[in-house]
Amino acid sequence: MSDTLFTRIINREIPADIIYEDEICLAFNDIHPQAPVHFLVIPKKPIPTLNDLDKDDRQIAGHLMWAAAHIAREKGFAADGYRTVMNCNDDGGQTVYHIHLHVLAGKPLGWPPYTEKLKSKG
Repeated sequence: MSDTLFTRIINREIPADIIYEDEICLAFNDIHPQAPVHFLVIPKKPIPTLNDLDKDDRQIAGHLMWAAAHIAREKGFAADGYRTVMNCNDDGGQTVYHIHLHVLAGKPLGWPPYTEKLKSKG
């Protein structure tokens, strides 16, 4: 896999506002926040998409969720609530091909998250 923006952040080649790090993952504030709180949790192991997770990656995927909840508790918004989103491939909205978990909070988040009409695939 070629280096992605996230690989370069992990390697400290480009700056990021890092809010959490451990041996498995890194979390940093999104540079284009979609909510008052919006950060990304990424694995240090480069995995392009959810489809590329293998059996041995199950603990990594679970650890990303654990890290999101841990940060939510530490930052004091866990009880109010938050949303986690992981996009997969083009139609899923993925723009960086290194899996990442979006965490959004700080305001009531409606559902569905957008009102765009679904486009027909046919």
